[in-house]
Amino acid sequence: MEWMMAVAIGILFMTGVYLILSKSLLRMILGTSLLTHGVHLLLMTMAGLKTGAAPVLGDKAEAYVDPLPQALILTSIVISFGVTAFFLVLAYRAHQTLGTDDMDSMKGDES
Repeated sequence: MEWMMAVAIGILFMTGVYLILSKSLLRMILGTSLLTHGVHLLLMTMAGLKTGAAPVLGDKAEAYVDPLPQALILTSIVISFGVTAFFLVLAYRAHQTLGTDDMDSMKGDES
């Protein structure tokens, strides 16, 4: 099962890096989104699937589940949502001002 997650993470990272290296601003934003999804899967895979009770004081369970990976993934989801929303607003404003989403045109290089 871990090798399937590793392949999925590798595909997400590969596609994300490919999109980030393109000239279109919207493709760059989609690439960063795919990279963050790859990081979420990586964190979940590295934490492993553990069984046990919820980490609540007062329970008489022998095995507890570690809540740290879930907290890290949830924090990463919230941060990536905020960054993606900021990037989309920035790209929309740049398209309104410059009329293009091509990075070479934005820099002024028309070669």
